[in-house]
Amino acid sequence: MPNPKKISNLDNNFMIQEFTPANYQSLCDELGKRDAELQNIIDTYGYPPFWSRTNSFESLVHIILEQQVSLAAANSALNKLKERVQEITPARILLLSDEEMRACYVSRQKNGYIKYMAEALISGQINLEEFPTLPDDEVRAKLVALKGIGNWTADVYMISALHRADLFPIGDLAAVNALKRIKNLPKETSQEKLLEIAEGWAPYRTLGAKLLWHYYLSVPKAKL
Repeated sequence: MPNPKKISNLDNNFMIQEFTPANYQSLCDELGKRDAELQNIIDTYGYPPFWSRTNSFESLVHIILEQQVSLAAANSALNKLKERVQEITPARILLLSDEEMRACYVSRQKNGYIKYMAEALISGQINLEEFPTLPDDEVRAKLVALKGIGNWTADVYMISALHRADLFPIGDLAAVNALKRIKNLPKETSQEKLLEIAEGWAPYRTLGAKLLWHYYLSVPKAKL
């Protein structure tokens, strides 16, 4: 059975499980052996892309911009910010006025979230460089302590930037709707039931989520 990359921290006696380009497809195959519907996604659409982001302020900004809007809208705002400041860093973002942020398609609410996060990084309230060595629950606690970051944002960050292998983003509508579709579940299916299904994919729940995203992006939306 394939295993995610494991990083041991002997001082704190925990193991961090990650997926890597080397084990990515084998972990998907392992889930396919357990779950016929996930195997059908692989058979029909191939393996999901190795979606990845850097462990950086820019990645956090990008995910905040993605909250409750389309990926295209978030990308437009991110590209506008890049045009304005060249490199998205906490210091450069804090130099922008509210009007300049608005001209980059950043809402007043998200402007507040992003600048609060920039100040937290500059003050040392959080340190992204330590995240790769921390267990999932500690990373989540540090992220959700920031204004504007909830469990969905934390999940997406840990999946895309830290490559954590055993997370299911229950707040992600694309993953949830895809799961209901492949399992022929009613729309009113509870989160508890969905989490119970995902529990069967442990310790590779992230790979299950990535297969669901792949399915969601591959099938005609009318079928979801």
